[in-house]
Amino acid sequence: MPKQTSIPCILMRGGTSKGPYFRMQDIPQDPEERTRILLAAMGSPDVRQIDGIGGADTLTSKVAMVGPSEREGVDVDYLFAQVSVDQAIVDTSPSCGNMLSGVGPFAIESGMVPIAGDVTSVVIYDINTKSRIEAIVQTPDGAVNYEGDARIDGVPGTAAEIRLNFMDIVGSKTGALLPTGNVVEEIDGVRVTLIDVAVPMMIFRAADLGKTGYETPAELNADTALFGRMEAMRLEAGRRMGLGDVTGKVVPKMAMLAEARDGGSVAARYFVPHKTHAAFAVTGGLCVSSCVLLPGTVADGLADRPDGLDCTVIIEHPTGVLDVAMTAKAEGNSVEIVSGGVVRTARKLMEGQVFVPSHLFHVKSAA
Repeated sequence: MPKQTSIPCILMRGGTSKGPYFRMQDIPQDPEERTRILLAAMGSPDVRQIDGIGGADTLTSKVAMVGPSEREGVDVDYLFAQVSVDQAIVDTSPSCGNMLSGVGPFAIESGMVPIAGDVTSVVIYDINTKSRIEAIVQTPDGAVNYEGDARIDGVPGTAAEIRLNFMDIVGSKTGALLPTGNVVEEIDGVRVTLIDVAVPMMIFRAADLGKTGYETPAELNADTALFGRMEAMRLEAGRRMGLGDVTGKVVPKMAMLAEARDGGSVAARYFVPHKTHAAFAVTGGLCVSSCVLLPGTVADGLADRPDGLDCTVIIEHPTGVLDVAMTAKAEGNSVEIVSGGVVRTARKLMEGQVFVPSHLFHVKSAA
């Protein structure tokens, strides 16, 4: 056997994230073996990821695995993995809506989905959240088009629009919009909303933890006391949401809210969870937007709730704004979240093979 094994992949930017996209058939199905391979491919654990293709940042240490789906009405299955930069951890419990932006183009580029005309619809099943998403990809002239006028904050320049329409987003991990049945509750003396739309989250007001909500990611990351307190709260939130012991896991995620100051609906900072997101996650945007629409949450009286239930929630974040198109309907005195959509972009950066040590394959556990 050769000392290194090659795995085909395409390196893509998806939204404000970046990483390799693999065909599922090329990645081991055994979770332990898959973890070894992905850690080696990305160069983890190492703060520079010098021995792999990771970008030494949470947003550039992500992996997408895509394969043809056998589910009715679905084109491809998508499994996301967050590869820790400095720890030997590969977490497939959350999803990533930014990396999701590249799934449609990758599926077309890989021959999994045929081009249907000037635009091609790719229906994706998100294995992480057990939900469906429709990606509308620009495909004029019989190929994926990456050039266009769409601009998203956190990415320089412009690119072709990719519309993501999220379905089945409520109760992604817990099976309920409000896993505890409460719109607001207290953890460590802080009012929080525990909500699950596209990703389970603990959402709270910045002022309740002594922050303005307008701090930069660097300023927040430097406050170790803040992160210590938030982590203790997050562990309790995970227990209450039925997620068990979430030590070492990235869900539930967290967000702090403040009043918008640049014409948006709300200002927010998103935690991933042990670091502040440089921009804002798509799945987190869907969850925060749902929190804004739902009466009685921690966003009530703070956020500028849009008129009507088919609306756009504008989240102000460190590098600009995220526009989230929400569809909801009234249900008594409450609101039922139906779907959400965002505009993202993606770009194919490189196509080839990544090499990993061959001895990492087919290693039996000592257990």
